[in-house]
Amino acid sequence: MGKTKHTGPIRLDQSPKPSLWVSPAPLGLGKVKPHHIWDTLKALYDNRDNLPYAYRILTKGVCDGCALGVSGLRDQTLTGPHLCTTRLNVLRLNTMPEIEPHWFGDIERLKAMDSTRLRKLGRIPYPLIRRKGENRFERITWDEALDRIAAKIRGIDPKQLAFYWTARGITNEVYYAASKVARFLGTNNIDNASRICHSPSKTALKRSLGIGASSCSYKDWIGTDVLVFWGSVAANNQPVSTKYMYAAKKAGTKIVVVNPYREPAMENYWIPSIPESALFGTKMVDDFVQVHIGGDIALANGIMKHWFEMERERPGSALDRKFINEHTTGCEELRRHVSSLDWPVLEKSSGLTKERIGEFARMLASAKSAVFVWSMGLTQHRFGTDNVSQLANLAMLRGFVGRERCGLMPIRGHSSVQGAGEMGAEPMSLPGGGPIDEESRQRFEALWGFPIPAWQGDIVGLSLENALLPDGHERRTRVLYMSGGNFLETMPKPDFIRKCLESVELRVHQDIILNSSTLADAGEEVIVLPAMTRYEQPGGGTSTSTERMVYFSPEIAGPRIGEARAEWDIITDLAARVKPELKSKIVFRSAQHIRDEIAAAVPYYDGIQHLSQSGDVFQWGGVWLCEEGSCPTPDGKGKLIPIQLPELRKPEGHFYATTRRGKQFNSMVYNNKDPFNAAMREDVLLHPADARELGIGEGEAVVVYNRSGTLYGRAKFADIRQGNIEVYWPEGNVLFPKGVYEPYAGIPEYNGAVIVEKAETYFAYKDTRYAERRIKELEVDP
Repeated sequence: MGKTKHTGPIRLDQSPKPSLWVSPAPLGLGKVKPHHIWDTLKALYDNRDNLPYAYRILTKGVCDGCALGVSGLRDQTLTGPHLCTTRLNVLRLNTMPEIEPHWFGDIERLKAMDSTRLRKLGRIPYPLIRRKGENRFERITWDEALDRIAAKIRGIDPKQLAFYWTARGITNEVYYAASKVARFLGTNNIDNASRICHSPSKTALKRSLGIGASSCSYKDWIGTDVLVFWGSVAANNQPVSTKYMYAAKKAGTKIVVVNPYREPAMENYWIPSIPESALFGTKMVDDFVQVHIGGDIALANGIMKHWFEMERERPGSALDRKFINEHTTGCEELRRHVSSLDWPVLEKSSGLTKERIGEFARMLASAKSAVFVWSMGLTQHRFGTDNVSQLANLAMLRGFVGRERCGLMPIRGHSSVQGAGEMGAEPMSLPGGGPIDEESRQRFEALWGFPIPAWQGDIVGLSLENALLPDGHERRTRVLYMSGGNFLETMPKPDFIRKCLESVELRVHQDIILNSSTLADAGEEVIVLPAMTRYEQPGGGTSTSTERMVYFSPEIAGPRIGEARAEWDIITDLAARVKPELKSKIVFRSAQHIRDEIAAAVPYYDGIQHLSQSGDVFQWGGVWLCEEGSCPTPDGKGKLIPIQLPELRKPEGHFYATTRRGKQFNSMVYNNKDPFNAAMREDVLLHPADARELGIGEGEAVVVYNRSGTLYGRAKFADIRQGNIEVYWPEGNVLFPKGVYEPYAGIPEYNGAVIVEKAETYFAYKDTRYAERRIKELEVDP
């Protein structure tokens, strides 16, 4: 682990630099861009009934939006206040009043609402139950709710019990308590939203470098020679990061984006907390490398192929031989692998020419430092782990690991999700992130005082599918306990997911608001439990940022919401009712008690027990992991891994399809229009040349389909790599297959081959089952 400690924020250079301006027209007049002033005024209006409390949350709490780690209005990267509209949008979730009771009396009326309208109804005030066949929720007491759940759990095999924890502002304390409760109840079927997004990152970094988190800090962006975003639209998903990009640009950093779509949000941005940028915008990106969807492995292999060829002609021109020799293994095997690959194959798979890949390769070879940042554009593939391993290969070959202004960073989308796996809220590891092997089980059995199940738990996708297994099957999911989450709007094949949810005998939704999944019909019963937000949690809580900063967020005085309880308190109370004879082993006295135990359970979190005031923070592992090239692997070295090209099946006349986020927080959509490109939620982004070949005009109705499903939308022309399209998430999830998971990390597949046609053509032949015949003829396999 790293030894160097964080030295505090960098003073931001705000001297004018007109060469970075997008336009001399003030406030982006005439440009498609976010309207930060309007969004701020709207947030003020939305929170008008609770403005003092909203202000205290913003100025005292740790942001529950993205995982950059803004505490109050400040962070550890740059001086000055930070605020973004994502945080303002999420703010209302914390200040809303209770749902009016009359809404609980008619489920069909609630089902007629979309999730945006459901969210605006307000907070869940007290426990609710809905039995099979009933069209209403009925209020019940906490004792009745928890006793019913406990009785059901006692009557099933622990393998038939599954837990899921979302990214909704959950703290490390809650994740840890959930991990402990699951094992106390005898199950390893526990999963979290972070794993569905970044499990390939953790898996790949573990096998390449022995680490499971970002190797560097945000400060390393500022002044590095090259900052590369691979499949990451940080300006959209982590808006405060644009301030870091601005500082990097002022320090001379070159920013490159590798993505099929030339993202407007990454090209130009108006940063609201920097006056110059707010007025004139900032040109963020120096170059876009537009790959095919799924073409990143081929691109990285092409870069390395160029590097090894450059080395053969002039040793030392492309590779850091000293770092490779002293701190890695497997270089010769990797060289033989990439040398064996033919350029026509690499060009076809990547969508880029040999010459274009060479330009990128030479730029990286000339850089003395670089930071690689990535997100779900790399991870949410059936070969996501291999995608990330390629970035690790590139970084090690150039020595971009373990030193200043260098590193590998899987940027997280939501606050605290970095801590989910580190607290053990996943099926394949215990707190600390280690495997559930004999040594780990013995250690935690000694710490916790009860046996740890030795069998492999299921990822949440399998737990959902297991609900359809026959009666009597030991893995049939009979109780599904969810904290937040909306699988109907986050998983592929939503109709299938609904069938799974409605087949579970008892579903428990622990949440602050209703969503469409909450309203799915009951197998036997649905019980809804009202949870507190992180700001209401007695004793406060902690969250871990992308860069491994552990922040303390205090309890903030505000209005009490009905009978809502702290999430860790709910689940430990439930567990004590299931096994009252072992109550002393599972009940926590306070949030501080949990932090004390985390420090003992997870050695690298030693320090969390001392966080108790607003602004308290520490960074586990130091500024850099693998500092000076020393990796926490058995031999202390990083492993260079040859990665095979994935099979990208796209028959003639088809497109690669992937998903895009818009004005939203996870599945919660805040605006039907994307502020970065003016696209509507039903729009299908495609290249104008592809549209011309199909006779499709901009704005025309189109149908996108394959074996998985059909999406009805409108054509929106975009600067995207030809042969590729993007659809909005979750609307486009109907196009992606069920039951397809990445083999190493279990992430669902969110990409596929599709047919795009004018709607009038599709419907003209629909009665003759034209679409079904076309799929069969062209052998579409999503």
